[in-house]
Amino acid sequence: MRADADAEGDADAAGSAPDAAVDPVERALDAFRAGDPVCVHDFADREGETDIVYPAGAVDEAAVAHMRNDAGGLICVAVADHVADAFGLPFLADALDHPAVDDDPEYDDRSSFSLPVNHRETFTGITDEDRALTIVELASAAAAVDADPGEYGPEDFAAEFRAPGHVHVLRGARDGLRGRTGHTELGLAMAEAVGAAPAAVVCEMLDDETGAALTPADAEAYARRRGIPYVEGAALVEALE
Repeated sequence: MRADADAEGDADAAGSAPDAAVDPVERALDAFRAGDPVCVHDFADREGETDIVYPAGAVDEAAVAHMRNDAGGLICVAVADHVADAFGLPFLADALDHPAVDDDPEYDDRSSFSLPVNHRETFTGITDEDRALTIVELASAAAAVDADPGEYGPEDFAAEFRAPGHVHVLRGARDGLRGRTGHTELGLAMAEAVGAAPAAVVCEMLDDETGAALTPADAEAYARRRGIPYVEGAALVEALE
């Protein structure tokens, strides 16, 4: 998290500290419903990371800049399992045949990574404008799957997106939070709870001084200064599972 971006946020959010009487989950869902970001810490015994999470359909260039400047991790789009099936997207580890493939992270049974993609109307795919376009169109495609199941398939996906690209797609667990409690599933559970497209953007918050994950205390302090809801994964699981 860059100090200059944080200082700017402090000034922008002066006097916007959250109301302690408002339930953190309620506040997070209200923000998500409005298309605003939420800071979500997963679990101390899991990744122990806080991600900035957006509903994918609300992401614009400013949101991409916010994540790369104030978070600094990998900007990914999580899609629900049934959406990934409709897109024909595999788990990346299952699609690769290389001796380096070893999908056995210490914090989980497997990673959620699928293909990294660009929308076909992008140029390099990495600019804020290009990534915002890819993200929003992924949300639109996910919504199309929900609206008319069976009418959007792998050929439709390939007509809109190409791989490799600069936006990493994550596959949500088939059983949602009952099957896995990563940021992928936490973001998707919030999207479902507010009736948004089954797609959420997640980006890990890093500490510029140490290079490590931003501590929960520092992430919560950042969120408070910026007027962004901060919520624990355990609270979301209890409320939304």
